[in-house]
Amino acid sequence: MSASRHAVLGPVPAAQRLEILDALRGVALLGVFAMNIEAFSRPAQEMGAGIPPEATGLDWAVAWGVHVFIAGKFWTMFSLLFGMGFALMSERIAASGRPVAPVFLRRQAVLLAFGLLHIVLMWWGDILHSYAIAGLLLLAMREIAPRWQLAVGLTLYAGVGAFYLVNAALLALVPDAMLADFAGALASGREAAERIYPSGSFGEITQRRVSDYLQLGLQSQLFQVPMIAGVFLIGSWLLRGGWLRASAEHRGFWWRLLAWALPPAVLFTALGVWLGTSFDSPLAPRAALSVGLMLLGSLPMSLAYVALLVLAWTSASGQRVLRAFAPAGRMALTHYLAQSLVCSLLFYGYGAGLWGELGRAAQTGLVLVVFAAQLAISPVWLARHRHGPVEWLWRWATYGHRPTWRRAYQVA
Repeated sequence: MSASRHAVLGPVPAAQRLEILDALRGVALLGVFAMNIEAFSRPAQEMGAGIPPEATGLDWAVAWGVHVFIAGKFWTMFSLLFGMGFALMSERIAASGRPVAPVFLRRQAVLLAFGLLHIVLMWWGDILHSYAIAGLLLLAMREIAPRWQLAVGLTLYAGVGAFYLVNAALLALVPDAMLADFAGALASGREAAERIYPSGSFGEITQRRVSDYLQLGLQSQLFQVPMIAGVFLIGSWLLRGGWLRASAEHRGFWWRLLAWALPPAVLFTALGVWLGTSFDSPLAPRAALSVGLMLLGSLPMSLAYVALLVLAWTSASGQRVLRAFAPAGRMALTHYLAQSLVCSLLFYGYGAGLWGELGRAAQTGLVLVVFAAQLAISPVWLARHRHGPVEWLWRWATYGHRPTWRRAYQVA
C-alpha cells in the first residue's frame, strides 16, 4: 500500500479532531463506569431488580442517585457519540474518494473481536460486540437524509421501549408454572454466581461469565442491538446537522434540544421511580414496567445531558473544565477495558475476591479513584504516544498498516 494512501486512510490527525467529541466521550466514560461497576459485584440475574434490598443509609442514597440519574443515561450518551464519530469518519473517507464500507466493516469486525474477548476474559456485560453489530445498520443508512436518520432512530428506540412496556403487561398473563420455571433458572444462576465469583479459579469464573452471558446477555441482543442502532442514527443526525462543529454559533439549537428532551426525560424517569426502585425479582410485572419507563426516559435524558455539556463548552470556564476529560475520551476504548480489568481483579476470586463485599457508596468511591487516575494518565500517555494502546491496535487492523506508536520529538 502506498504512502499516499496511508495518509488518506489513516487515523484522524490530532489537529483535525473535534475536541468537544473527545471531552463528551470522557464524561460518558465516567458515567458508564459508575453504572457498570455494580455488575461486577452482584449477580447478573438481579440486575433488573433495581436497588439491592439490603442497601441502607449512604449506600441506598448513592444507589438511588445512580439508578435515577446515571443508569441507562450514559451508555446512550456513548452511543450518540459513536454515531457522531461514524459520521465524521464517513465524511473524511468519502472526501478522499474511497469507499466507506470496507474500512468501516473491518473496524466493526475488530470491535466485535474485542467485545467477545472482553466477555470471555473479564465481564459478561460487554457492549462492544453490540456496537459492532448495531453499526451495520448505521452503515446501511449512512447516506439517507439526516431527518430520516432521526426519524428511524427515534422509531427504533421508542419501539424497543414500547416492547418493554407490553412485555410487562404480558408477564401478568404468563402461567404460574412457566413463571416458576423462569424464576428457577434465575435462582440457579444467582446461586452459582454467589458461589463461584468470590472464590472460584480463573477457569471456573470464565465458565460462569460465559454462562451468564448465554443466559441473559445473548437474548438481550434482540432488543439491545436495534435500540443501540437507533441511538447511533440520532448521533449521526446531530453531527451532520453541523450544530456541534460550531457549537457557540448554534447555542439556540442546543437550548431547544434541552427544552425538547427534558420534559419526557423527567416524566418517564419519575414514573419509573414512582413504580419502585427495588423489587423482589426482575420478573415482577411492576419491575418490568419500571425498567421500560426508565428506558424511555434514558435517551431524552442523555440528549439533555449532551445539550447541557455542549452549552457549557461554549463558555470559557466550562471549556476549561471539560477539556480535562478530552484526553481520556481519546483513549475511551483502552480505559473502558482497563476499568473492567481493574474490577475483575478486585472483585473476582482470582484477584482480591471482594465480590459482594463493597456497598454502592464504596463502589462509587472506587470509580472516582480509578477514573481520576485515568484522567491523570491520559495526557501523559498522549504526550508520548499518538493513540491509546487498544486504539492503536484497532487502527492497525482497520486501516491495514501500523500507525505510528510514539510521537516524534525535535531536538533543538
